[in-house]
Amino acid sequence: MATAESSAAPAVRPTVHSGVQPLRAGEGISFFCRKLHSLVGIIPLGAFLLEHLLSNYEALKGPAAYGAQVQFLNSLPLVRLLEWAFIFLPLLFHGLYGLWIWLRGRSNIVYYPWAGNWLYGAQRCTGLIAFAYIGQHVVRQRFMGVSLPEHPYAAFAKVQHELANPWMLAVYIVAMIAICWHFSYGIWLFAAKWGITPGATARKRFGYLCAALGLGLAILGLASIWAFAGKPLAL
Repeated sequence: MATAESSAAPAVRPTVHSGVQPLRAGEGISFFCRKLHSLVGIIPLGAFLLEHLLSNYEALKGPAAYGAQVQFLNSLPLVRLLEWAFIFLPLLFHGLYGLWIWLRGRSNIVYYPWAGNWLYGAQRCTGLIAFAYIGQHVVRQRFMGVSLPEHPYAAFAKVQHELANPWMLAVYIVAMIAICWHFSYGIWLFAAKWGITPGATARKRFGYLCAALGLGLAILGLASIWAFAGKPLAL
């Protein structure tokens, strides 16, 4: 009786190369830009937002106190260099790159109405509102009309006359709420992306803290708006 040898081919073991495949150039640049985008939103832009809200809060003390604050800020050494290095250029990068991310992203709210998707969508919408508002605000208050660096005590009247328009008042209110939301949720995202809040429990607790921060900043900002809009027009 003849025996037949098995014709099955021996299993070929896959070749495993040592190390990992290097990142492609596009992936490396995207990773760096996203990290920088996240960092710039906190420092320096977040720090500037806090300073701006606190400075505007001086309006509650009256036109003279607000004018003195504007004068103090414009008397800082190298203030124009600081403006461009820590406000205008970071704002342009954060806004334009955020817009690019928003255009490339796809919202899943319709198909997957989870809280994370709603938060993602809200962050993108508030970012767009914030970028549009800040752009027009900088142009109108910094580069049009009375020059505030040379006439700081005219700052209160300049803002007040702009808010005398009901449409602009509505824009200011909506934008203030959007900016405070965007910043507070941006802090939560920053902590999650940079490994500061590892784990679901830490992120949930930190989320409550960020929500309280956003609410407090919104109240501070709205109170400042009321300081301008709730008083008789200054001459």
